[in-house]
Amino acid sequence: MFSLYCRFKQFYNMSQIAIPVTLPGRRSNNAIVIIGALFFIFGFTTWLNGILIPFLKLTCQLKSDVQAFFVTFAFYMSYFLLGVPSSLLLKKTGFKNGMALGLLVMAIGSVIFVPAAQARSFPLFLFGLFVQGAGLTLLQTASNPYVSILGPIESAARRISIMGICNKVAGALSPLILGALVLKGASELETKINTTASTAVKEQLLDAMGARIIPPYIVMALVLAGLALAIKLSSLPEIEVDRPGGSTKAESSRTNIFQFPHLVLGVICLFLYVGVEVMAGDAIGTYGRAMGMSLDTTRYFTSCTLAAMLLGYIVGIFTIPKYISQQAGLKISAIVGILFTICAQLTTGYVAISFIALLGLANALMWPAIFPLAIDGLGKFTKTGAGLLIMGIAGGALIPLIYGSLKDHPAIGNSLSFFLCTLPCYLYILYYSIFGYKVGRSV
Repeated sequence: MFSLYCRFKQFYNMSQIAIPVTLPGRRSNNAIVIIGALFFIFGFTTWLNGILIPFLKLTCQLKSDVQAFFVTFAFYMSYFLLGVPSSLLLKKTGFKNGMALGLLVMAIGSVIFVPAAQARSFPLFLFGLFVQGAGLTLLQTASNPYVSILGPIESAARRISIMGICNKVAGALSPLILGALVLKGASELETKINTTASTAVKEQLLDAMGARIIPPYIVMALVLAGLALAIKLSSLPEIEVDRPGGSTKAESSRTNIFQFPHLVLGVICLFLYVGVEVMAGDAIGTYGRAMGMSLDTTRYFTSCTLAAMLLGYIVGIFTIPKYISQQAGLKISAIVGILFTICAQLTTGYVAISFIALLGLANALMWPAIFPLAIDGLGKFTKTGAGLLIMGIAGGALIPLIYGSLKDHPAIGNSLSFFLCTLPCYLYILYYSIFGYKVGRSV
């Protein structure tokens, strides 16, 4: 972290001030619609991982769940490695061009799936996922602060909740669509693959399985490239974040991003939040499989989690900031997450699965609250702070991998490993919602 600071110190000192702005009604609405479409893309692409984990485990004949969880590792580690560089790039390109470039990079990542499927190469699949994640990193780094400063900071959680609905509607649909295309009859096919004595027949079945992924990813690449062009030519306004003003005297006197403890604690909070979000959304299928449920059943579980998140976002739109603050929403969400995690540990079967899916409800308001709380008051360091927060998305890479490593340990098992990976995260999020967001701030 210190070397990262040294490398980007000059950028921090040269960064300018970001302040909330309000566009005229029609332009603001157009901007919200366009950003909403981008959040739809985030959700559709991100939540495909829940289907890709069992699909690639079968198609590439992976030996363990730990290997399969490298799907989320490759995807989310791109956020950690490229979060701050993305903020540097946005300094040059601006928000609008950065979003278009991010979509184009995602399209390239989708194209990589074609040779990966033809060769059934797991490393090449992971590379494609990493490239897709790189494009999403740039998109997220641009769009989240864009939404946060597109109006009063006090209502930022509400605007991000609207974006969250777009994200989670897409996220609920994507595993259903891809699952229907690539996992149809997967349990029967898995039995044939595991029982056939002929190597040639087995390879033929696996090749046919791998080829199923090619058409949807070709379509995805074309759509993403088209959207990149559409964003480039759109009326999306470039919000001016480089003019003076908007910082308090205390904030203006700070010389680097690490002098904002509430941001640093917020990065940790976001890291843990994304970890539990991915556990509830992507690892839920693996949790069910460990209890003996079939692929034909578990492929629907991710959509259940995202449906619960969608409900949570709707609640956020109508309650924040009219009835509760975004900080109070985060505190309530953390408490609900703790309760559902304990309930999942104390139950089995579909009841336990239901509580894990309901973690989506607990998780829904966390990102919309953590992000604006963490960047509030950063002034000229807003873009850099957003980059560091995007790095925190790497929690989705590491925490599921820890779960995959622990679940097969005879002394721990499936349910306890899930519990150990999620409960501490919710406890820290509760701390941040009560104390952490205020540390080092003049509030």
